[in-house]
Amino acid sequence: MNKPVRRIAIFCGILILALMIRGNWLQFVKADELKNDKHNLRVNIARYSQPRGNIIVDGQEITGSKEVNGINYKYKRTYKNGEMWAPVTGYSSQVYKPTLLEGVEDKVLTGDDDRLFFNRTIDMITGKGKKGGDVITTLNAKAQEAAFKGLGSKKGAVAAIDPRTGKILALASTPSYDPSRIAGANDGDAWTKLNDDKNKPMLNRALRETYPPGSTFKVVTAAAALENGLYKDVDEKTNSPKGWTLPDTRNLPLPNETPMPCDNVSMRAALQWSCNSVFGKISADLGNQKMIEQANKFGYNNDDLQIPVGVSKSVYPKDNRPQNAMAGIGQASNRATPLQMAMVAAAVANNGKLMEPYMVDKLRAPNLNVIETHQPKELSRPLSPEHAQTLQSAMETVVEEGTGTEAKIDGVKVGGKTGTAQHGVDNSGNPYAWFISYAKKGDGSPVAVAVVIEGSNTMRDDIAGGKLAAPIAKGVMEAVLNSSK
Repeated sequence: MNKPVRRIAIFCGILILALMIRGNWLQFVKADELKNDKHNLRVNIARYSQPRGNIIVDGQEITGSKEVNGINYKYKRTYKNGEMWAPVTGYSSQVYKPTLLEGVEDKVLTGDDDRLFFNRTIDMITGKGKKGGDVITTLNAKAQEAAFKGLGSKKGAVAAIDPRTGKILALASTPSYDPSRIAGANDGDAWTKLNDDKNKPMLNRALRETYPPGSTFKVVTAAAALENGLYKDVDEKTNSPKGWTLPDTRNLPLPNETPMPCDNVSMRAALQWSCNSVFGKISADLGNQKMIEQANKFGYNNDDLQIPVGVSKSVYPKDNRPQNAMAGIGQASNRATPLQMAMVAAAVANNGKLMEPYMVDKLRAPNLNVIETHQPKELSRPLSPEHAQTLQSAMETVVEEGTGTEAKIDGVKVGGKTGTAQHGVDNSGNPYAWFISYAKKGDGSPVAVAVVIEGSNTMRDDIAGGKLAAPIAKGVMEAVLNSSK
């Protein structure tokens, strides 16, 4: 071979090698990035070339697919009672990236999950179109309906959990939206309108918004007092004098917004009437580090909570002494999601054991074979069974004789805690009304609930939580109790 030909052969060999390397690089290294590129229409075209699998609640489909006459897309996602279920399903759009269960379980719903390989192979052999699998949730339809209707036109959220397993029974957020409005390829106007809405209907307030939890956090502070031996029992008198002053301040007493006397009362009475001075002093006496440790046991400061969708982190802050005292009554920089506060109530109701919350029970192939089943998992033990039971007794006093009487259910033990959380510069904003609770029948509690209402115009006291939020929690608890009969 002469020299020029040899050079051309070497050059061509290098080009072929480069093409092979480039091809393998694109196919194996860059495949996922290219597949998920927002400009890659082929992925969405394939996604909507056949019906998606469905999201299931109580054996019923709450999603669907309908055939459309689009240029690129054959099917479009549909939703039943879309506004009610949006905080669970999220949306699946021909244009926008799917969210919540539609996003997290997208591969199962489209049939692309590797665990559905056998089904895809059979469909290819038989000539059938690819089918998606189903996502079977833990949700309770009656509880969700009670939560959504209870919130009504109010801005707020509800989270309900089965304390024994961690199953999420309800996740409601208002105002809401119908995901069907943004499911198509030509729904840009609806998308813009929803995103520009000052009331943020697409915000999942149950999972993705954090609020000052107000006096509902006093349950955590009471647990910290018991677990750290500051007080041995909820009926022991506390060392909390009248006019207690925040540490490191001059003449700045922590006020009590209740007509009942709070000086040196027991923790039972302090929970019953929501005495700020008692729990502010408990937090100050324990110190910031012990309060952080106790809050963390209930799920605070956790970046990794997945249910399986992501949950915003609830925060008990590292802070100075006066701010730590305020955080101990659910104010200052203390921030929590409604799901987090439902977890607090659930741990107390479950005798001190906190189960990891989850809302997907099973994943199912198109042939109805189950490809995954979630197993309940213990997350932590925030307090001992003895301390949990004595705290249950105090929370039940709140409902029987205190600020939470609106949550009473005949023949059922109900424990609860009201809260009104101040916010805004110099507390200028309308307070948030809170209520956390559980209903207990026999040896276990089938439901724990947290309710938050934004923008109420009621009095700035903890009874506001009892007036606005407690009736909603009662409705959710009754729905669960009635469905378990």
